[in-house]
Amino acid sequence: MRLRKFLITASAVAAVSAIALTGCSSDGSSKGGSAGGGSLTVAKPDGAAVLATQINNPFIGTGSGMSLGYDRMLYEPLAIVNPVGKNETTPWLASKVEWNSDYTQLTVTPRKGVKWNDGKPFTADDIVYTYNLIKTTPALDLGGLKLSDVKKDGDNVVLSFSESKFVKQGDVLQVPIVPEHQWKSISDPTKDPVKEAIGTGPYTIKTFSSQGVVLKSRSDYWGGAVPVAELKYLEYNDNTGLLRALQSGETDWAQIFITDYQKNYVDKDPKHNVFWGANVLSPDMIVVNTTKAPFNDVAFRKAVNMVVDRKAHAEKARSNAGPELTNVTGIPQPTGDQYIAPEYKDQTFTIDVDGAKKVLSDAGYTWKDGALIDPKGSPVSFTLQDPQGWNDYVTGIQLAATQIKSTLGADAKVATPDADTWLANMASGNFDAALHWTGSGSNPWHIYDDVMNSSYLDQATDGKVSDNFGRYSNPEATALLKEYAQASDDGARTAALNKLQKIFVEDVPAIAVGTHPQLAEYNTRKFTGWPSEKDQYATADPTQPSAVQVLMNLKPAGK
Repeated sequence: MRLRKFLITASAVAAVSAIALTGCSSDGSSKGGSAGGGSLTVAKPDGAAVLATQINNPFIGTGSGMSLGYDRMLYEPLAIVNPVGKNETTPWLASKVEWNSDYTQLTVTPRKGVKWNDGKPFTADDIVYTYNLIKTTPALDLGGLKLSDVKKDGDNVVLSFSESKFVKQGDVLQVPIVPEHQWKSISDPTKDPVKEAIGTGPYTIKTFSSQGVVLKSRSDYWGGAVPVAELKYLEYNDNTGLLRALQSGETDWAQIFITDYQKNYVDKDPKHNVFWGANVLSPDMIVVNTTKAPFNDVAFRKAVNMVVDRKAHAEKARSNAGPELTNVTGIPQPTGDQYIAPEYKDQTFTIDVDGAKKVLSDAGYTWKDGALIDPKGSPVSFTLQDPQGWNDYVTGIQLAATQIKSTLGADAKVATPDADTWLANMASGNFDAALHWTGSGSNPWHIYDDVMNSSYLDQATDGKVSDNFGRYSNPEATALLKEYAQASDDGARTAALNKLQKIFVEDVPAIAVGTHPQLAEYNTRKFTGWPSEKDQYATADPTQPSAVQVLMNLKPAGK
């Protein structure tokens, strides 16, 4: 939905959501409850190095807590924004959140009856402290919040921003709240590992070792009885090792790409094993370097866009983990149906080799012995690159290279550098083309911001950009992105988004090739209540802010 309601309360969400926190009284305070039983094992494929040092600081993204995802069970946000389903916002540590009309100010009502795991009460002061910490420490402003003021207003907290946060509501609301009584004595919150993790979440750390992390449930959690008594977090060296653990039942909950997931995971226990790719608003695109040949020519970009086989990409590169990307705007469906401009509602990608060749011929391209020759008389050649080991992405660029070479005659090569080199190449512009994801949110703004916002070029440091890696520069597109982000009504946002879609379709700043769902694997042998295609109250990725929401929705199997 387009988030027309600015006021979001816990009771309002309860009326429309499948989620209900047990044990909460009408004023939001906890009645407590007996803990559940059993355990779940959660795992990642990032290698043992993640467990070499215990780092529970939720602002250190590469630390053990955030990498494995167990920090999501220790620290909690004010609210959780659902990127799928109805895009609803579920108040969490807040009992109510209310935006003003232009989304430059947020009023938060703290939930009553919440305690930190050391027994001290959670208050509005903790919210003020956390957001002031972000305001005064730029390195912690990971979501680019640009806070201008943080203050208490009676029982509430008021957050003010220097620009509209309509497109970044999740970034604002899903900040992990930390306890002032502990963090005020931390000298450098950007580096401190915070080994004593004091949070409001349903778990505390029982053990940490190089073998894994074990969390134990709290008996005094504000949300009531915690359904799973113990969580175990493990690391495997790679996807292959983690897949074996999923197949054997050694691991219960994970987030990896699985080639032919039906055969290699689901069919191993079809009654219980579930693979779900939540179709968020985040397509994969061939990001092209628009500052140099051949992709500095819109005619060539259009031609490539006309010969890429999206169906083959969905089937062979993504193993049908998500639906085929069909709409010419690049907006995934059905999640994004409501945002597609009227003129493009029924316009779908089709392979049109003859049409692509005509576009090239009209622009002065020719062919010699089947090879494509540019208007200056040089053979057209370029390289697609993605990291070695990223099997779905490497397969994706191999498919694209073959399609472009066989249909257009361009010499499309493939390179697979290591991930660090690839990331550096993207930032510095040392590439021709690469398959890359786009940002996601509750609206398509992030899709176009990632590939059309020239503000990233203005903010480059030593020639390195943080986004818009293709270095596409279009003042109109940049202005429309700003207009959408700062608009105070749906009509203005819709008008700006429709114009952005037109630029994307006609100027092809990047080539949308496939959907990029948030993947997850879990089983229902011990617990049910997981999100799914039929019940999209959250994604099932155990590293996302909604992991705690998923956990609290579980129920013992058979009950």
